[in-house]
Amino acid sequence: MDTFDYVIVGAGSAGCVLANRLSEDAGVTVCVLEAGPRDWHPYIHLPAGFIKTFYDPKINWCYSQEPGPWTAGRRIFAPRGKTLGGSSSINGHIYNRGQHQDFDTWAQLGNRGWGYPDVLPYFRRLERRIGEGEDTYRGRDGGLTVTDIGWSDALCDAFIAGAVSLGIPRNPDYNGKTQEGVSYAQRTIHNGRRVSSATAFLHPAIKRGNVHVITHAHATNVVFDGKRAVGVRYAKGGRGGAMHEVRARKEVILSGGTYNSPQLLQLSGVGDPALLQSLGIELRHALPGVGEGLQDHYAPRSVARVKNIKTINERARGLNLALEAIKWATTRRGILALSPTMVYCFWHSGETTESSDLQLTFTPASYKEGVQGKLEDEPGMTVASWQQRPESRGYVHCRSGDPFEAPLIQTNYLDAELDRRVVVAGMKLARRLLASAPLAPYYAHEDFPGPNVVTDDEFLAAATERATTTFHPGCTCRMGPASAPWAVVDDRLRVHGLEGLRVVDASIMPRMISANLNASTMMIADKASDFIRGKGALESA
Repeated sequence: MDTFDYVIVGAGSAGCVLANRLSEDAGVTVCVLEAGPRDWHPYIHLPAGFIKTFYDPKINWCYSQEPGPWTAGRRIFAPRGKTLGGSSSINGHIYNRGQHQDFDTWAQLGNRGWGYPDVLPYFRRLERRIGEGEDTYRGRDGGLTVTDIGWSDALCDAFIAGAVSLGIPRNPDYNGKTQEGVSYAQRTIHNGRRVSSATAFLHPAIKRGNVHVITHAHATNVVFDGKRAVGVRYAKGGRGGAMHEVRARKEVILSGGTYNSPQLLQLSGVGDPALLQSLGIELRHALPGVGEGLQDHYAPRSVARVKNIKTINERARGLNLALEAIKWATTRRGILALSPTMVYCFWHSGETTESSDLQLTFTPASYKEGVQGKLEDEPGMTVASWQQRPESRGYVHCRSGDPFEAPLIQTNYLDAELDRRVVVAGMKLARRLLASAPLAPYYAHEDFPGPNVVTDDEFLAAATERATTTFHPGCTCRMGPASAPWAVVDDRLRVHGLEGLRVVDASIMPRMISANLNASTMMIADKASDFIRGKGALESA
């Protein structure tokens, strides 16, 4: 039986950062268990390879969500990374931290040290920003390279001009002083290649010699001695593979993500007693909040047909694609070096009193039935729109005591009435943006939801039939005080009532943030590393 100081379950966005920071102490040993393979696949590192990794079960958990009353009976696809780097190795590359008030809200919920002034130093420490940004907010010396899109597109420029014509200001840095406005997106791509949490943090850590990574290691349960976590059991190679156990002298850290971390806790007997009893899992520690509170961004994607200009739809097939491949191979530029989303826009729905509560994205491409990963044949452009901070909550539960069975995922999109109003407002704004005067030379007609959709009820019906996840699940092992019935971890990310066990990933978010989750998940891990090492918190500059 191998023994290390720390055992980290999951080599995703959080786990890679943790392994890097913890291994800075030369006398410390770290073991990282990853259910998937090494990040060898060439499509991981090619930015446009996102289209391929999106559905590849070799490096993607390829989960499926349960139908809900506002998804028209559909099972929405829920991809999650299953390789070194986790979802940062298969995502859409976007770097988006969220609004300052997101983190201030976390602190107001009883989480000391998680307000925006507390987390900003960690965002800065992680980042190597190449491009605009005040150094008060941006980092220049970190491991994660963040760049601007080095590609100008007439459709994107027209969309930005259209947003400005509607009163939405340009914002040179939505990760800076304020998020509101419109701009080209910032992304984790450098020199035409993906920058994942693995390439930025794990691979450099492995070179130190005190980090041991075990791939194809499917964790089956946490090992306890009384109330203390002392190790993890895993199957090498998955179902049917040989069983192994690795021990932790100091701590076991779960970084499996919003779906897998609560599932592993439940499999280990930590969770709601009624649920575990119904599944025949022996109760180790009652903690009803495990798996509860799931939130995600739910986005309809409005599509318009395009004229007088080429879109990515045409550029990504046939001879055009061959030419783009040559361009990428020789210059690391072109559409194969792009993120799937080009422009970001943050604005108000008019339905809440909060600061910008809508996020909209633009891409000079369109996808079959609104599902990213399958480009349409006809020229098209897309605006995805979603509510930044939804109120609806769902859950993640084990289906059985079988650790190889996918978890049951019920997000309950649009369950809250406010969420339904905001999603309709977002679709209406998307329509105005696509029909703005600067886009008129390229705008042929609206394809979805279609010109016959006029009333709020018709917009809502269209969202119910076509909207999908934006791949931002969080909040299933929420951080909060022990007095909160929903809380799973404290503000040092220690599991309530247990010893030697933390959860460090997007599942600890107490409330959804107004952003993609990769940047904040890495921040959570960086901040947690200081807790674990007994170091004082970083202070704002």
